[in-house]
Amino acid sequence: MSFKGKRSILIVDDHPIFRHGLAQLINQEDDLVVCGEAEDYHSAWKAVKELSPDMLIVDITLKNMSGIDLIREINKNYKGLPMLVISMHEESLYAERSLRAGARGYIMKQEASESIVYAIREVLGGKIYASKNVMDTLLTRFIDGTQDSLDSPVQSLTDRELEVFQMIGDGLSISDIGTRLNLSVKTIGTYRERIKEKLQLKNATELLRYAMNWVQDDRPQKE
Repeated sequence: MSFKGKRSILIVDDHPIFRHGLAQLINQEDDLVVCGEAEDYHSAWKAVKELSPDMLIVDITLKNMSGIDLIREINKNYKGLPMLVISMHEESLYAERSLRAGARGYIMKQEASESIVYAIREVLGGKIYASKNVMDTLLTRFIDGTQDSLDSPVQSLTDRELEVFQMIGDGLSISDIGTRLNLSVKTIGTYRERIKEKLQLKNATELLRYAMNWVQDDRPQKE
């Protein structure tokens, strides 16, 4: 699809209001254009195939799958396609996970408009964009060859465990989580037990309380 020399961007986010606002911001630039929008994993895949965008902007939380899973799968099948995560989730927990999955940048939704446009240009230019704190942490780990001490026990969870933990905090039942992730109730139960063990929680009630408090703290702004 031709956009007269402009770099085309696909926005993947499950909040229509945010998508609309971000599209308006991007379309104000002379050399950038939003070629399409998607709200979930499946519509994102369809849009990538049909529109062949120059770049994706992806949120962490999508309707039927984690944005990190989407990034990982697209990176496998469309190697080199730049992806930038714009999320309300705290970068200390999600930025490194996103970059490991194949994203080229991570920026918080609360950042100023000019910072978001700058991040888009950096990623389109083949660079990696993240806050100074994230880059310093990654550089230190690379140089030392060690893992820093974890700021929170939640950081010890795998990507899938974190996804299940977040859904528990959102109030979803084990059955609902299984349906959303296309996994059996037994498998979700296994993840729940691993999460309890890693977070040193005694029972499901403690896990639910911990998860709900964490979700509330992790989402300071409701879109």
